Amino acid sequence: MDPRCGRPGRCPVLLLLLLLPACPLRSALMFPGNVPGEPVTPHWVLDGGLWLKVTLEEPVWKPDVVLVALEAEGQDLLLELEKNHRLLAPGYTETHYSPDGHPVVLFPNHTDHCHYHGRVRGFLESWVVLSTCSGMSGMIVLSSNISYYLHPWPSGDKDFSSHKIFRMEQLFTWRGAWRKNSKYKAAMASLPHVPQSRMRREVRRSPRYLELYIVADHTLFLVRHQNLNHTRQRLLEVANCVDQILRSLDIQVVLTGLEVWTEKDQSRITQDANATLWAFLQWRRGLWARQPHDSTQLLTGRTFQGTTVGLAPVEGMCSAESSGGVSSDHSELPIGTAATMAHEIGHSLGLRHDPDGCCVEADAEQGGCVMEAATGQPFPRIFSACSRRQLRTFFRKGGGACLSYTPGPGLLVLPTRCGNGFVEAGEECDCGSDQRCPEPCCFAQNCSLRAGAQCTHGDCCAQCLLKPAGTPCRPAASDCDLPEFCTGASPHCPADVYLLDGSPCAKGRGYCLDGWCPTLEQQCQQLWGPGSQPAPEPCFQEMNSMGNSQGNCGQDSKGSFLPCAQRDAQCGKLLCQGGEQNQLVLRRVVTMDSTILQEGHEVACHGVFVLPDTQLDQAGLGLVEPGTRCGPKMVCQHWQCQNVTSQELERCLTACHNHGVCNSNHNCHCAVGWDPPFCDKPGFGGSMDSGPARPANQDAFPLAMLLSFLLPLLPGAGLAWCYYQLPTRCQRPQWCCRRHPACHRPINDPCRDHPLGNIRLMDGSIITGEPSPLGTSCQQCMHPSSLALFLDPENCVPT
Repeated sequence: MDPRCGRPGRCPVLLLLLLLPACPLRSALMFPGNVPGEPVTPHWVLDGGLWLKVTLEEPVWKPDVVLVALEAEGQDLLLELEKNHRLLAPGYTETHYSPDGHPVVLFPNHTDHCHYHGRVRGFLESWVVLSTCSGMSGMIVLSSNISYYLHPWPSGDKDFSSHKIFRMEQLFTWRGAWRKNSKYKAAMASLPHVPQSRMRREVRRSPRYLELYIVADHTLFLVRHQNLNHTRQRLLEVANCVDQILRSLDIQVVLTGLEVWTEKDQSRITQDANATLWAFLQWRRGLWARQPHDSTQLLTGRTFQGTTVGLAPVEGMCSAESSGGVSSDHSELPIGTAATMAHEIGHSLGLRHDPDGCCVEADAEQGGCVMEAATGQPFPRIFSACSRRQLRTFFRKGGGACLSYTPGPGLLVLPTRCGNGFVEAGEECDCGSDQRCPEPCCFAQNCSLRAGAQCTHGDCCAQCLLKPAGTPCRPAASDCDLPEFCTGASPHCPADVYLLDGSPCAKGRGYCLDGWCPTLEQQCQQLWGPGSQPAPEPCFQEMNSMGNSQGNCGQDSKGSFLPCAQRDAQCGKLLCQGGEQNQLVLRRVVTMDSTILQEGHEVACHGVFVLPDTQLDQAGLGLVEPGTRCGPKMVCQHWQCQNVTSQELERCLTACHNHGVCNSNHNCHCAVGWDPPFCDKPGFGGSMDSGPARPANQDAFPLAMLLSFLLPLLPGAGLAWCYYQLPTRCQRPQWCCRRHPACHRPINDPCRDHPLGNIRLMDGSIITGEPSPLGTSCQQCMHPSSLALFLDPENCVPT
């Protein structure tokens, strides 16, 4: 260790293509005296124009909306701040531990906090994220190339300035070297971009909500001088900044709880980031059982090996097994640690590292992009267009379904204020301030809809009107996903639901898990491209029985590799054939080629091998994913091949009368032509969760319903016409026509008495293949030619 470091975490690391081994920068040295920051004293601007100096004491006054005046580089700035009301959920908890090791759970007032978002008056592209808990600290962005950081600065004299304000590029504070083995560096482009204000983003489309739970380990508690309140505020500041960063992806953070390990670590924490992550995810399973949430993030005071500061499973979001991550609290500034946590959450959302040339939204001097493998100074806060495309792909294929659950009216109880961009009690719409309101459907002055308007935005709103019930608003993204439809009563698409876990998928090659269909084929092609396929079973048997880095079924508590039992061989190292190495496989992750004998013939198989001491922030690379099929009604869990629990699925399918499938809420999703909730009556299809489906040809449906009513009346009408209009030619008041031969069908023919004849309303279910009760394959039961027969006088039989 460099003697200048004192202890792990005190020396800066340069963010270059080749990262130098060094100790990370630590909080005590973040603001040396020669940093060229400006002394400044912010003031609260009160009603009546009164100014009140901001002190470093914890405020008693925590207004919902407030103005703050300060000066930066000779320019007067007026900050318009609003408390981040959605930061804490009403069920929010804070947990610490008593000296005897028992958890102590508190339920604080979720509206009583000191964390704000806002903007700078007069700067249209500005945004602000500040905490006022003990003085003011946070980020002030005026434009793409001008941003500041405000930080408390005790002067020792109450008459002098209480804060300092820094240009962001002056702060070399973020350790930021996510990976020492990265082959990427920040792109030096000149097309800067700063996310629009949060109000515009929220109006643009329906946001997703990330219910987050954050944990501080025992080391972080010690670093914070064993002060529970300081540790708690640290986690809240980080969460507030993560919320600001993720809002550029239309994802809002709702903190369901935080936890501080005050007595000891509740899971094994070491300098090995990978071992720490998987031990933490194992602990998380028990947490989720008592307090459901979407993702858990561990913030540790430890320094990981090398230059790693965070780790998370790729595409793990919403998974019971892997929806979480670990980050080192490596920066004095909350925004620095928040950038790392947002990066790891990005991996959970399916985002990979930005390749060279991808980040054109911000150059290195502006912080680069959040998902770059190695970035410049100061802090990244922008997601690249590449990341946004990957996120859309992740959602389209069914990932992140838990984020689609919109908090209900009773979940987020907020004070009402017209012009804050949120539709609240008593408001029909809210598009922000007068200057920022882009909506033709909403009056910004009183947050009411314009004449004739029904809505302003949402997947089920178009040109200020609600889309008709049954309009598709979210198509099925994968084998394990289900479509959703507008209800006709809400501008928002119903929450995303998917097939119940254990449902077969991929033509029997997999079973659904959390809306995914993990298969060996898909995993091989992620690493080796479209031409790759899983290796033969003998490859798995031979290689994964070795119990080393080239083949194993996980590690024990000491980090030693475990050999796979024979039945578990396909649940360890992923082995494939064919294809070419994917460009996303990072440097120092190398190909591992093996050859085995199968029935006297040599068979080649290959996987990936992570070199010793290589630190990756994409966990599980080269391993078989949990939930992957390993045999008939068997899937991989915890590196073991286990039975698929199917009793719930079987009970649900029985309740659906074989005319539908079961969704993740254990409700029937009926095939087209059958009516929810039990698919036992004719109807439109869909489910009580997805909204009503409707016929593919909706214009023909009303006509078909009309004809089904009129057709049975036509024989009587024809008889009456024949009787009264042709008295000389038709002497008998009886049927004067011969039935078409096509209608002479067996008595048990299902089409014999169908009232809709040859009018095909709807096809059978694309899911079950069942025929629709409203649209059969019958083409001749009531053929139009048979109607002509009894209406044609030439077919009358004279006496």
